[in-house]
Amino acid sequence: MSSDPRAVLTRPAPAPDATVAYGSHPDQVADLRRPTGAGPAQRLVIVVHGGFWRAEYDRRHTGPLATALAGLGHPVAQVEYRRTGQPGGGWPETMADVLTGVSELPRLTAEAFPDAVAAGPPILIGHSAGGQLALYAAATLPTGVGGVLALAPVANLAEAYRLDLDTGAVAALLGGGPAEVPDRYAACDPRSLPPPKSRTVVLHGTLDQQVPVAMSREFVSAGHAAGGDIRLLELQNCEHFGLIDPESAAWPAVVSALHSLNKPKS
Repeated sequence: MSSDPRAVLTRPAPAPDATVAYGSHPDQVADLRRPTGAGPAQRLVIVVHGGFWRAEYDRRHTGPLATALAGLGHPVAQVEYRRTGQPGGGWPETMADVLTGVSELPRLTAEAFPDAVAAGPPILIGHSAGGQLALYAAATLPTGVGGVLALAPVANLAEAYRLDLDTGAVAALLGGGPAEVPDRYAACDPRSLPPPKSRTVVLHGTLDQQVPVAMSREFVSAGHAAGGDIRLLELQNCEHFGLIDPESAAWPAVVSALHSLNKPKS
């Protein structure tokens, strides 16, 4: 494995088995990966990539993650969405794209891979900014999401704006700060929304320099207080990108957390 944790962002991955459109815009698409092996059909896993919602980061950097998940027997959809720095990106299109993708991709994937997708709402895996989008989708579509695995999520947009994460990323997404566009923060900031009704696991590395682990601690604590089925797993000696790297030491924890979301509630 490369000593550079960012190497996963450009690591080649096999081409997807199919690419489908969930809308008419060129970025309203998803790459699909067929599960390997002869095991029983499993629920769809939708991967929501990060990159601070910016156009220079697209779904392709989650190729190694998606390939590894398919190798574990999961049907996988890597959803794309409009991003800041390109026409139509930002508020409200970015959020709308993810909601539409989450709603449409179970059907589209089942049509592409008959008998490979189990019935039931999908599980969302969101990394970084994609974690915000996954948590937002779960809170907004309570019956359309079966579980969330949030990997180092930007779970508090107002705090991310205050900290100026990635030099203005939140302001670019929403068009200003909480004092300027409070309605937008209220509509899509996971910290302002009710906790997802579906089971939620948050994984965060203690060495994360992109999104502070304190954000996940506070978010999960507040979710517990509000009655949410949510838990936090902190990974020692893990930074931001190891969570999406199947070659990292963090990978077994990611797989274990995903499997926990598939288990029936006791």
